[in-house]
Amino acid sequence: MADRAVPVYGEAGEKVGTQKLNAAVFGVPFKDPVVHQAVTAQMANRRQVLAHTKGRGDVRGGGKKPWKQKGTGRARHGSTRSPLWVGGGITFGPTKERNFGIKINKQVRKQALRMVLSDKAASDRLVVISDWIATEGKAKKLAAFLKALPVSGKKMMLVTEPADASVIRAAKNLAKAITINVGSLNVVDVMKYEYLVVPKKLIATIDKRYGA
Repeated sequence: MADRAVPVYGEAGEKVGTQKLNAAVFGVPFKDPVVHQAVTAQMANRRQVLAHTKGRGDVRGGGKKPWKQKGTGRARHGSTRSPLWVGGGITFGPTKERNFGIKINKQVRKQALRMVLSDKAASDRLVVISDWIATEGKAKKLAAFLKALPVSGKKMMLVTEPADASVIRAAKNLAKAITINVGSLNVVDVMKYEYLVVPKKLIATIDKRYGA
């Protein structure tokens, strides 16, 4: 697939030029099985194991036999921490030792990301800007800037780098915008947000980091 060019937007939302997108990163055909594999693995690896129960060997107490084996007329028991007793251990309960992680080949993960980036570009949901404005950490200034872009009113993800601290701080008070470091782009988050807003200077970084 040939390289495509997308408009670059300035501070006032006007078109100030074009940006060429590398077809090897932004022109990859979408394949459901590959993207599904990457999403499934990422969601599984994010899963936290919270439920944890104690077996009879983990519960405190129960070392002494509750009563003698014979002669009481009651059922025999060896410990008050048996699963049969209230306060006893749990049989086959969930534990923190469970691991839901799924391994995925690094190249497959990168390929899936290239596919979702390409889908954003093909559907005009990849918005390239000349650079971030000087927000001074003010959400109002960032909101006014984003309102002038063709993303107004939509959920969007703003691609940043560590030097964009004021933009990151300003975006925290915007309901429909979230920032992500260019080195942390991933399939789930790119798909979750309708628009991807990227400064022109970071297109080359994406090419280098996520290219084949």
